[in-house]
Amino acid sequence: MAALGRVRWLTRVLVAAPNPGAWRRLCTSTVAQASSRTQGEDVRVEGAFPVTMLPGDGVGPELMHAVKEVFKAASVPVEFQEHHLSEVQNMASEEKLEQVLSSMKENKVAIIGKIHTPMEYKGELASYDMRLRRKLDLFANVVHVKSLPGYKTRHNNLDLVIIREQTEGEYSSLEHESARGVIECLKIVTRTKSQRIAKFAFDYATKKGRGKVTAVHKANIMKLGDGLFLQCCEEVAELYPKIKFEKMIIDNCCMQLVQNPYQFDVLVMPNLYGNIIDNLAAGLVGGAGVVPGESYSAEYAVFETGARHPFAQAVGRNIANPTAMLLSASNMLRHLNLEHHSNMIAEAVKKVIKVGKVRTRDMGGYSTTTDFIKSVIGHLHPYGG
Repeated sequence: MAALGRVRWLTRVLVAAPNPGAWRRLCTSTVAQASSRTQGEDVRVEGAFPVTMLPGDGVGPELMHAVKEVFKAASVPVEFQEHHLSEVQNMASEEKLEQVLSSMKENKVAIIGKIHTPMEYKGELASYDMRLRRKLDLFANVVHVKSLPGYKTRHNNLDLVIIREQTEGEYSSLEHESARGVIECLKIVTRTKSQRIAKFAFDYATKKGRGKVTAVHKANIMKLGDGLFLQCCEEVAELYPKIKFEKMIIDNCCMQLVQNPYQFDVLVMPNLYGNIIDNLAAGLVGGAGVVPGESYSAEYAVFETGARHPFAQAVGRNIANPTAMLLSASNMLRHLNLEHHSNMIAEAVKKVIKVGKVRTRDMGGYSTTTDFIKSVIGHLHPYGG
């Protein structure tokens, strides 16, 4: 239990107040850093928050363009430092990775698109996306799955949170051919990281006023690996008697999410299960285009879409749905304590969807990405602009 004490300060930082805007510890140094730069470095806008932007692959650049257009219209005091890292566009190298890491470490806050991972093996098992998350120790991925008013799906009025450990598990990049035609892929589970993500989940539930945490596992088959994860969750649960604790096997969890998702509140799980459940749950409320996500370490906050898809088939066709990225950008502004701008953008996006006149193809409409952006901008000013 000693590891629990070591991570208490971390989760206090991340969920120290009833709203995400108070997560100020992770960004308090940005203004000081901006003011202390010399004239020989990049020119900064006085009073603006520097944020690292990584457009990624597929429709990522188009979604980032939407963010920049809406931010400009809303006069958001944020200055983006744009970097490019892509394994499919020949824009990936150790030098570029270090440039991105340097920017993120300096700014503490980033907004990123999906960095596509090719399936072909070219001598390196760990993708640049995975290496980026590990080097920043972005251990907690948080996806808030919530129905959008005015957009009907099979299940409406959903409100659940998926918390995923994303620095170990099946994504440890430890594979080898032990004999000809025999591949071993190692799944790494540690007590320290399992306790850390469990503590994060229970602290999140406590500070957000949520009543239940469900640990998702496959300990009936992976008795040692998932058994350790589940044991850590049970130990941490004892420290939070006011939060109901349940455990559920991953395959049953998938079925229950489809049949009765209302039974869930906060779900915490290892890496691979979280990847699957993020996508399944996103599909319950409209798909990858409408669910925002974020990842946290002790020092850094990265904002992204909840279900990570490059949507490569839509590149250049002006049909991508910017909802998820705009809502994620709104969450980023709340993290930076820019509450007014955060609310302005989130409410504008939700108003466009609720009115229903402008919807992209994935939501059953015929509007373009440009149409959606213009409609969001048009709804900014009635809110307070």
